[in-house]
This record gives sequence, structure tokens and C-alpha cells, in this order.
Amino acid sequence: MLEMVQLSKNFFSGVIPKCLGATMKSLSALLLSHNQLEARNDADWDFISSLTNCSMLQYLSLGHNKLQGVIPNSMANLSTNLRYFSVSGNMLRGSIPEGIGNLVNLQHLQVDGNFLDGKIPESIGNLRILAELYLSNNGLSGPIPPMLGNLTALITLDLSQNVLACPIPSSLGSCPVDTLSLAFNQLVGSIPKEIFLISTLSDSMQLQGNKLTGTIPPEVSNLVNLGYLDVSDNMITGSVPASLAQCGSLQYLIMEGNLLQGTIPESMSQMKGLLVLDVSRNNLSGDIPVFLGDMRGLATLNISFNNFEGEVPKHGLFLNASATLIEGNYGLCGGIPQFNLHPCSNHTSKKWSHKLVVLIPVGSALLCIILVLIVLFAQQKLRNKFTKIRRVPSLHSGQHLRVTYAELVRATSGFASENLLGTGSFGSVYKGTTMNGDQEVIVAIKVLNLQQRGASQSFVAECETLRCIRHRNLVKILTVCSSIDFRGLDFKALVFEFMPNGDLDQWLHSHLLEDGSHGVLNLTQRIDIAIDVGSALEYLHHNKPVPIVHCDLKPSNILLDNDMVAHVGDFGLARFLQQDDTSLPEISSGWATRRGTIGYAAPEYGQANEVSVYGDTYSYGILLLELFTGKRPTDGEFLQDLNLHSYAEVALRDQAANLVDLCLLSSLEEGTTMRAACITSVLQIGILCSKELPTDRMQIGDATRELLAIRDKYRTHLLSEGGSI
Repeated sequence: MLEMVQLSKNFFSGVIPKCLGATMKSLSALLLSHNQLEARNDADWDFISSLTNCSMLQYLSLGHNKLQGVIPNSMANLSTNLRYFSVSGNMLRGSIPEGIGNLVNLQHLQVDGNFLDGKIPESIGNLRILAELYLSNNGLSGPIPPMLGNLTALITLDLSQNVLACPIPSSLGSCPVDTLSLAFNQLVGSIPKEIFLISTLSDSMQLQGNKLTGTIPPEVSNLVNLGYLDVSDNMITGSVPASLAQCGSLQYLIMEGNLLQGTIPESMSQMKGLLVLDVSRNNLSGDIPVFLGDMRGLATLNISFNNFEGEVPKHGLFLNASATLIEGNYGLCGGIPQFNLHPCSNHTSKKWSHKLVVLIPVGSALLCIILVLIVLFAQQKLRNKFTKIRRVPSLHSGQHLRVTYAELVRATSGFASENLLGTGSFGSVYKGTTMNGDQEVIVAIKVLNLQQRGASQSFVAECETLRCIRHRNLVKILTVCSSIDFRGLDFKALVFEFMPNGDLDQWLHSHLLEDGSHGVLNLTQRIDIAIDVGSALEYLHHNKPVPIVHCDLKPSNILLDNDMVAHVGDFGLARFLQQDDTSLPEISSGWATRRGTIGYAAPEYGQANEVSVYGDTYSYGILLLELFTGKRPTDGEFLQDLNLHSYAEVALRDQAANLVDLCLLSSLEEGTTMRAACITSVLQIGILCSKELPTDRMQIGDATRELLAIRDKYRTHLLSEGGSI
């Protein structure tokens, strides 16, 4: 008798046969996820009633299809042996059946990424051996049932991106989770101290985008194993707890957008594993703690839009303006030139202090009035912000519609050829004009060619990746569209912030810009672009909770904004590093086996090896060599054993002058030895990053730091000779 049906990750369509349970009563696993199966009415869900005949059923996977309608109540009559149930990433409406609590042996419950509403059933608290509960990205409302505290085997709890409006129940402290996400809801009240007493929390705690108030209790010190803590965009008051220093495993601490006061406690210097610290948009004050520059592991520091004052340190991370964000602190002075701050002056400080002594008694009454107005304005702004946050992050497999097909047709004049910006493996990108209130906004619209094998998976990959990341050197997604066109065919598109200076490939090879003019990148611009791309990759490779591998880094995927700042785009092939690719040969799609573009893809990918950060490092090395030699890795001169890497390695040793991009040479002045030395150093980094063996390659973080040192040295030289940067 047939016991398992495994048909996942194909292109099956139509309704699921209602006879399955009648003809296969010994069925233990029915795996139909990642297809195009449909259910449009109650009759199409009759297969669930049929499956109640399968008393041995343990696994039922229906996620990522086109199932609509309501989850039938008959699911409560499925086998009590059922361990795994998934309908995530569909278009289900209605509520979660209360009878789900009958499935007492359920260990994995996934209904995320739908349009479900109503309350979370209290009966879920009966599932005593449940290990994973995913209810995110729906429209669930009401309270979080305190009964969830009965789930004493729970490892992952994800209720994020709903409209839950309640305090966080303290009973959740009884759940031994390693991952807790309640982000982007409407939760109120203070964070119960019991949450901070969950000793098993090791992956992440995400509470951002709510309306939480109160202070962060000192019990936060108990999270000694936690790697990622995000409480941003709430209304949390008080100070940054000194007890955070006990969180020795914490790598990402995100506290932006609250009402925190005081300064950053000195005790945080003990947090040796911290990679990212973001306390921006608070009311922190005082001097910037000097110890922040001494934290060698710290890769990104954001203290912008606070009330810090005094001199900016000039060591450690504060020598990297890309990694240290300090804008909006109007009392700061000094620091490296890139911060564009006025020099510090003791005399000036004294003069301002004298003025304040005079002005304070005169303007106290006026100040009180202003403060009242500011509080009222801030409350309104916070409400607007929460509304905005609730809308933007809801990207999950293209299921949440944000803009209609008709609106995109109007924006692009019917996807007219004159608005076509470029064409890639899985679709085309158009320039469009939309309205934001009274204002016209230019956007880039990526339309997927769903007839191309792998395009749908590419759309899912891009949505899943972009919903998790945010960095100044990554493209910013504005919205998505998953709909049908005028012919009734599926339509999927992503809408991005428009980059007016096109892509890096145009600048390096055609030199023809969108407005018809010609442009050549100078040395400073090329180094800046290299640093921008390196910073983006370092961020992706250290992303929490899961590192991300881009898998398709090349010049055409590097976009340039108005200020020539580089943004890495096209995440259609991106992978989460812990993603299990062992089943890839069984997946009938071009996406699953794609590992990048010929010439830029790492050599080990040609041997069907799994993706890794080393693959991105190789692509980055090739990109650096192309950026400074002007040669594509696919040029006709590279045949057999000669590639761009080996060519650069030999040429750099023998005739370095012949290696450099002719356009770059033409922009150099005579006798600029320093410039030549900088170019040579960059090419050496490119060679080290593109070594054949993955473990021989230079790490992205080291490469970026080397490039920063090269740029700073070059700028110092220019300034000393009276030149312009």
C-alpha cells in the first residue's frame, strides 16, 4: 500500500483530488507544497474530509500553492498521528478552526503568509508537544492567548505581521523557545520580565514595530545565549540597561525609534561579540562613548538622530563613515572629514554656554508650550509610522497585494518599450511614474516572465530576502504585486526605488547613460563603489537570524543613485545560508540549480557544490578586477585556462600599466605615483578574493577594510597636494 506521496516543488495545477483518502488509507505523508494547486470553493476542499480516512497520516504539506477559501472545520478530524501541517504562502481567508486543538500530536503548524483573520484559537494551547508555530503575515487580531504558555516543547513562535492588539502575556515565559517573533503588530503595555527569563532564547527575539511602552527591565541580562534582539519602533522609555553587558552572545542589538534617554552605558564595552548596534531615533545624550571605537567586532554603529554632543572619536569604527551613522546629532563636532562636522572649539562651547544661561530664564515659558506641541506631534508621527511599518514589511511569497496590475500598466504606459530599462533571466525592468499624494514618484518595476522556468521561485526568493534586510547599499523595495493581467494570466512584479544613474555595467562598458550622455568613473568613484558593494555583502553574510548569499553579483546588478552610491540589487537567486539544498536535483525549475552568471560564478559551483559566502567573495573579486581593468570575465581573449583572475595575476606581476582600464588611465594626471599604487593595491585585493580554492579567498570584511584604508590614504594624498577629492 502507498504510504508517501512526494510531489513538492513542481508545476502541478488544478484541484487536489477528493478521492485521495478513499484510495490510499495507509498514507502517512502527503507532500504537495510549492506547486500551483488550487482551491476556489468549499467543494475543492473536500479532499480534507477524504483524508480523515487516513488514520496513519503524519505529514500534510500544502504550502505555497494557490489555495483560496477557508480552512475547513473537517481538518479537526484528521488523524491524531498528524505531526506536520502546513498551508503557508496561500491565499486563505477566514479564521483558524478551533478544532485544530484536536491534533494533539502536532509538532509543526504553519499557516503563515495568508489572509487569515479572527482570533488565535485558544485550543492551540492543547498541542503540548508543538515545536514550531508559524502564524505570521496574516490579519489575525485580538489577544495572544495565555494558553500558549502551555506549549512547553515550543522552539519557534512567530506571530509577526498581524494586527494583534494586546499586552504580551507573561505566560509566554514558560515556552522554551529559541526564536520569538511578535514584530509588526499593535501590542501594547510593557514587556513582561518573564520573557527575558527564557533561558533557551538563542536565535532571536523580535518585538519591533509595536506600541510597547515602559522600560527594558534589568532581567534582560538573562539572555546570555541570544544572538539577535530587536525592540525598535516602539515607545519604550528609560535608559539603555547596563545589564545588557551580560548578553555575551548578542550580535545584533536594534533599539532604534524609541524614547530612550541617558547615554550608552560603559558596561556595554564587555559585549565582545556585538556586530551591529542601532540606537538611532531616540533621546540619548551626552558624549559618544569612546569605548565604541575600541569594540573590534562592531561592524555597524547607528547613533543618528539623538542628542549626542561633543567631539566624535577618531579611532576604530569611527574612521569608517559608511559603517558609523551619526547624522542628526547637532551638538557633535570634529571627527573624520567624511562626517562633515565643524571643528571642535572650547571657546565656542563656553560662548554658547553663556548664551544658554541668558536664554533659559527668558524662554522657559515658551519652551513649555513648544514641548507640549512636540509631544502631540510625536504621538501623531508615531501612529503614522506604525501604520506605515505594518504595510511595508508584509512581503511573503508575493501573496500580499500592495498595488494593482492596472496601476502598474498606467505607470509604465502599458509597459512601453521606451520605458524598458533592461531585461534579465527571469523578467524585465521598466521605469514607471506613480503618484504619492500630489507628488509624482519615479520607480523601477521588475516584471517577472512567469513562462520562464524558475521565475516564480525567483520572485519568492527576492521577496523572502528583501523582507529581512535593510542597508544603505542594498536596493530598497517599495511594494510588490501578485495579481492577474487583463488576459487572466498570473502576474508578478516588484517595485523598487529608482536609481537614476543606471547600473555599473553601463558605466564600465557602454559609457552611455540614460539621458544619452557619456560618463566615465574616476578613481575615487570606483573605490567608493567597491567599498559600497563590500559593505552590502558583509551585511548580508552576517544577517541574523540567517546569513544570506546573493549568488549573482555582477556589474549589471550594481545600481547607482543620484550621489553615485552603489546599491546591490537583484536577489532573484539569493539563498539563506542554512537553507537545505539537498533536494535541489528533484526540483524541476531552472532557479533551483542556478548559481550565478558565467564568468562571475565561483568555480566550485560548476561542480554542483552548495552555495556559500565564499561564492559571493569570488564574484566580488571578479567585480573588482573588472571595475579597474575594464575587461569582462567573458571577453573573447579569455579562453581555456586563461581567465580574468589569472590574466590579472600575471599582468600585475609583469606589466601592471597594461592592466588598468584605459578610461581610468586617461583620467589620471602625469606622475601620479600614488594613484598607480592605489590601483595596484585594489587589484591585489581582487586577485585574493577570486582565488580558485574557497578557503584561500580573502574575507569580505577584510577586503572592505583594506579598501577603506586605500581610499583614506589616497584622499589624504590628494588633500596634501591641494587637489580635490
